[in-house]
Amino acid sequence: MGSPRSSGSTRGSRRRRWASLLGATALAVTAGGALAAPAVAASNVDFDTHCIPPAIAGLPPIDGTTTAKITADNTSPQVGDTVTVTYTVVTPAASNPTDLALPADIMTPTGKVTLGGAQTGSVTVTGPRQNPPVPGRGAFPSFSMTGTFTVTTPGAITLSPGDYNIHTSYILELDTPCTVTNPPAPVSETVTAADNPPANTRAISLGSASGSPGAAVAVTGSGFTAGATVTLAGRSASTQTADTATVTANAQGGISGSLVVSDLTTTGVVAYEGGAWSSDLGAGPVAYVVIDDQPVPEGSQKVTTTVRAGTLSMSQAGDAVQLSAVDFGQGGASTGALQTVTVKDFRGGPAGWSLTGKVTDFSGPGAKIDAGKLSWTPACTTKAGSPSTCQAGSAGTVGAAGATLASTPDGTATGGEFTTGAQLSLDVPSFTPPGSYAGVLTLTLT
Repeated sequence: MGSPRSSGSTRGSRRRRWASLLGATALAVTAGGALAAPAVAASNVDFDTHCIPPAIAGLPPIDGTTTAKITADNTSPQVGDTVTVTYTVVTPAASNPTDLALPADIMTPTGKVTLGGAQTGSVTVTGPRQNPPVPGRGAFPSFSMTGTFTVTTPGAITLSPGDYNIHTSYILELDTPCTVTNPPAPVSETVTAADNPPANTRAISLGSASGSPGAAVAVTGSGFTAGATVTLAGRSASTQTADTATVTANAQGGISGSLVVSDLTTTGVVAYEGGAWSSDLGAGPVAYVVIDDQPVPEGSQKVTTTVRAGTLSMSQAGDAVQLSAVDFGQGGASTGALQTVTVKDFRGGPAGWSLTGKVTDFSGPGAKIDAGKLSWTPACTTKAGSPSTCQAGSAGTVGAAGATLASTPDGTATGGEFTTGAQLSLDVPSFTPPGSYAGVLTLTLT
């Protein structure tokens, strides 16, 4: 009988030690995580929360009040826009109930943001594996999670905190789900979405692509407002010339007229409603060239030259990136910088360009790190004098599906030289087998 009692006593002692460690961790993860600055100010809301520690911890459910807020990076989007939301637990429902201190960077939160009003559903949000150490009996820090959704309906869309789960990588891999006791939680943020304006279907065509100075070019078009006065005008690159005429759109929105083009610098013809050309109310430009065929005065010489169109190309400073090392059992962010990429757009036309990247899984000694673990923060600079201005892509996951590194929009006159790059971060799971892991990041310029 002594042995069984001794064995039972040993098992009980061991269970209490595990409960002490795991229980503290389980409680911590209901509220621990990474501090993050919200995109915009939003209202803090309180809601009752029911959290269930892992069964192995031997602890009862935790019921308390959570203070949280939801923020959005764009509170006035249009239908079709992507909105980034941040779910921040400001004040958790519990604190560390034991004298056991908890180490840093053991907690990875995930959760849901509840949509209501004009658009219903939920948004999956995730946070980084990052938290400061939590002292025994200490208060748990706040944590933040982010995600995105696409606006599908105009109107007021409400954002409320939803359920969340904390995964801990400390001693064991454990989950602690926390649910909203009386869903939905109060509204923390409201996004007011506007419907997209009607698509511009205006279009024109020319009777000829070139002519002598002072020649009239026939202009026909469709998609204009019935009965509207439509201005026909010459364009010199992005500037309107003095060559203009007006026509009236018929009951079907069609136009027909002619424009006398005299300006030798003309590169195209446009048509528009209102006081000035715009992409919303205009059509064109359609390419048109004025051929300077006027006779040269006696004793004079006519001097001409040709500017040849080039190509769209890219080059990179190197083809290898070494990310920083991480420790087995700790994992976390392995960081580095993408080799600098130079884009040269010497086409001289109206088209912009887009530079995208995608990455394979990272293969190593008997294991792999998923491609979705690689994220980047792009940057782009434009060389002085370039007609276009480049725009850096959004920070976020690269993954196998890919993401935009940089781009320039379409325009009347585009081109130039641009330098782009990105800060890289690979989220390495804590117990990834030691060794070297490599993936291939492919860049595509279109």
